[in-house]
Formats: sequence, C-alpha cells, structure tokens
Amino acid sequence: MKKLKVYGYSNCSTCRHAFKFLEKKKIPFDSIPIVDRPPTVSELKTMLGYYGGKIGKLFNTSGQLYREMKLGEKLPKMTESEALSLLSKNGKLVKRPFALSEGKGRVGFKEEEWKKDFT
Repeated sequence: MKKLKVYGYSNCSTCRHAFKFLEKKKIPFDSIPIVDRPPTVSELKTMLGYYGGKIGKLFNTSGQLYREMKLGEKLPKMTESEALSLLSKNGKLVKRPFALSEGKGRVGFKEEEWKKDFT
C-alpha cells in the first residue's frame, strides 16, 4: 500500500487531531502543507470520485476566503473543471485535512471514518 498523503494546515486544529491520530496508530504518512502545495487537479478528481461527484464536499465552506469570494453563490454555476482548477490553485479553499491513500480518500477528520479507511 502506498503511503498516505495528508494535506493539512498547521493552524488547523482538525488537521492537528488527524496527525495525532495517525501518529498514535503508527500509520506512516506524508504531511503536505496545503496552502503552499494544494492538491493537484488529478488528486482532486480522485477525491471527487470518493464523494460521488459532490464538488461542494471538497470546499472549505467555513473558510474566510470561501465567504469573501462568495463561492456559496458562484459554485452552483461553475463547471467541475472550473471548480477543480480553483481548488488546485488555492489550498485555503480545500476542505482539510485532505487525505489520499491507494483506493481511499477523506476530507475533514472524523475518527471513526479514518479508523475504517486508514487502519
């Protein structure tokens, strides 16, 4: 199995909980700073598949930038390609943590889901 890739943000408490969970369970992972290196369009497409094509699941809807850009209004009018391109260029718009492994992926951290998928 490929090593788990986890995109996170150091000031995000949810990301810190996810990292502690992985460390406690001794699950090897690569921590990637999401603001400096957002997920690629390909990774975003893969994650989108895990969420049944629901593009809104990939957005950090509670983030300040999401609100400033009025994406709640704009997102329904965007194409999937436009939305994925926007996410790939701005890590602050991506729901975090963003975790990808071979055949599995999760956005956000819910311990039970991560236990099921990554342990």
